[in-house]
Amino acid sequence: MIDRTGKMRGVSLAIALAGIWMSANAWAVDEDAYFSELPIVASVSRLPQRLADAPAAVTVVDRDMIKASGARDLNDIFRLVPGFQTYPNNTESARATYHGMGDGDYSSRVQVLIDGRSMYSPLFGGGVNWATLPVALEDIERIEVVRGTNAVSYGSNAFLGVVNIVTVDPALARGFSVSSSYGNQNVRDYGFRMGGKIGEAGDFRFTYKQQNDDGLTNRYDWIDSYFSRLFDFRADLVLSDRDSLQFNMGTVDGVTQNGRYKLQGGIWQENPENPMRPMRQSDTYAQVIWRRVFSADSDIQFRYSYVVDRSDDAFTIFGLHINQSGDEGKRHEFEAQHSFKIDRSIRVGWGGGWREDAMRSDWTLPGMGEVHRSIGRVFGNLEWRPSQWFTGNAGMALEDDSFAGMHFLPRVSSNFHLTPENTLRLGYSRAYHTGSTVDYRGQQRAFGVSYYSARPDLMATEGLDTLEVGYLGDWRDWRASLDVRVFSERIRNRLYKIDMDVVSPVKNFIGLSTVPIQDVEIQGVEYQFKWQPFDTTRLAFTQTFANISSDYLASALALSNSTLTTTKAIQIQELTERSMPSRSTSLLLIQKLPLGLEFSTAGYWQESMKWSTNTTAQRYRRFDMRLGYPFRSGGLAGEIALTVQSLNGAHNEYKGPNPDDPTPNPDGRVVERRQWVSLRLDF
Repeated sequence: MIDRTGKMRGVSLAIALAGIWMSANAWAVDEDAYFSELPIVASVSRLPQRLADAPAAVTVVDRDMIKASGARDLNDIFRLVPGFQTYPNNTESARATYHGMGDGDYSSRVQVLIDGRSMYSPLFGGGVNWATLPVALEDIERIEVVRGTNAVSYGSNAFLGVVNIVTVDPALARGFSVSSSYGNQNVRDYGFRMGGKIGEAGDFRFTYKQQNDDGLTNRYDWIDSYFSRLFDFRADLVLSDRDSLQFNMGTVDGVTQNGRYKLQGGIWQENPENPMRPMRQSDTYAQVIWRRVFSADSDIQFRYSYVVDRSDDAFTIFGLHINQSGDEGKRHEFEAQHSFKIDRSIRVGWGGGWREDAMRSDWTLPGMGEVHRSIGRVFGNLEWRPSQWFTGNAGMALEDDSFAGMHFLPRVSSNFHLTPENTLRLGYSRAYHTGSTVDYRGQQRAFGVSYYSARPDLMATEGLDTLEVGYLGDWRDWRASLDVRVFSERIRNRLYKIDMDVVSPVKNFIGLSTVPIQDVEIQGVEYQFKWQPFDTTRLAFTQTFANISSDYLASALALSNSTLTTTKAIQIQELTERSMPSRSTSLLLIQKLPLGLEFSTAGYWQESMKWSTNTTAQRYRRFDMRLGYPFRSGGLAGEIALTVQSLNGAHNEYKGPNPDDPTPNPDGRVVERRQWVSLRLDF
């Protein structure tokens, strides 16, 4: 491990020094002329900043990259972001994680935002349900991915990173557009979008999108299919020369399959204890944002959002009605933010927010009715740029959780602009991550047996200390950029659901409880290289090298009658240390061809990893391809395209062969080649 870490640091240092050497003579270039074209991001400090000034590493995925990737599902896009892992929707909702730690059914340590609205749900394990994210790929303007903790700006859910999805301005979506995709594995997608003016005061955009497929290959004991239907509306209104209003509302439904077949007499048959059934999920939302601009350097913004999530997978067993996900979650959220400039060198963005979560579940919160949880927070970020060679950032947040208590979240970073094209960043931040509502209050029982019992007396919050060194090279003459991040992330009190003996009036039985069990350290290096050697060619290349180590807490090992006193502890440790691959690589090539054709191909290489204690994703290579032909004739425009995923054939991304599984299931869940033809017409 020491040798590999040393090599990684050596590689990153060599890359950085090479970048400085390539542009050593560029220091004399006029600063304003050069930096005027650098990307601007707002997801790190909530202040619009050049990438060279931001206190964290950021990957920007634009509309062209989204289309060229051939992605049909949003989570697929994050294969292009260093440090991310994902797998497709199947009998479990798709998941996208950054730096592993994805041990639950839903991603819970990376904050996901759509137009500022958090996708975290009190219903879905306090995490993100990728099957019901209310946005169509065609409506995404760009995605800003903060690689590293950003709890200072977005709270405890931004423990390991932030995905900020910014949708298209309705003023750019005028007219009417229809689209359809048709392919194997029962790919049947339909959609339309229309946009127009609202009097003289604003613009609107309405989108309908339906997706359907048969998912992963059927392997004996399960069925995979996915269906979703989205309605999304956004309106932007100009109220005055200083005031604007944005309104969003919509709903999305998603249906996957739960249950298993059972091998009886050599034949796979319906399992009465876990019958095949649809898992229905939905997300309904409304949001309003009011913004007033005082000057070019000062504005204030107020945001309110309301979200309702529901799920259902009811069945009957032995005369007992079971609905493990028959739940409802609600969220009210208010937020205010003020940005201003103190003088030529200092800018400040500060604000506060309050949210009220409510969850109802007869299965996990029986007899409790609606369980409420409130979180209040204040935050502030300061950017100080006293000279052309230095930018300093400092931030803090104070968060008070009615379940988890109060926490202070600081961050400091220093950006040294060695030349106008080369920046070195040093940073430190501290973050906390809390458990879900069920973790703190859940009491799940059936047939007189406890499946989960909350232990607030044992609960703690996860802590994270991050040290990182970053390098950004933006070489205008070469039409290339390089972003390197060397990181050390130390997680304290990692929370995990473990089996514990719980005393019942009748007998002892095994039940789950969430407790802090480990200290974890994640070390590594990741980088992204973008290059446009010609006007017709774009290239994006990423790699991540990482190592995870863990140690059990003495307090966890001392818990009587827990699985940590058995060989189960070895399995949990293996899950932690293999929750992200030791190496992963992605490559995207976008090429314009003669006759107006547009070609792109993406390649992904990933070492093996574990998503849970009994799911191992094997090492795989995957190649996708897209060939499109945009056309225009009179008042009609559009595109016809062919997309092929897994062009090189079948592989495992989620669950590979299990040598301990006695059933004839040698291949696990297989991702096979999928291809479809899509047509879009714009009127």
